[in-house]
Amino acid sequence: MSDPKNAALARRERQVMDILYRLGEAGAQEILDAMPDPPTYSAVRALLSTMVEKDLLKHRKESRRYLYRPAVSEKKAKRSALNNLLATFFDGRPEKLVASLLDPADQKLSDDEIAKIRELIDQEP
Repeated sequence: MSDPKNAALARRERQVMDILYRLGEAGAQEILDAMPDPPTYSAVRALLSTMVEKDLLKHRKESRRYLYRPAVSEKKAKRSALNNLLATFFDGRPEKLVASLLDPADQKLSDDEIAKIRELIDQEP
């Protein structure tokens, strides 16, 4: 079975993760308040429970409420998402991803953006 932390997130799960990466830790009401086009409070509570079961979130009890936080760092989550993107669309090859980003038929990069990319390439890992 694949690691649930590496699975693609649903739209609402992604929203919750983004909110918690920004806030660090939050209760259901705070998460609900920060969501665009929010569902009901009950739906958010159910979503949070599901995300805890999937090991996407951790929680702790404070007084009468639960506070939630991401189970993995934002950096690890981004790396996992990028690896999934590479595997799914680019045969696991970063050069294919970069080539698609630089394809002039798809977009025009500014000189500043190109310079930043060159800087990143020239940096030692």
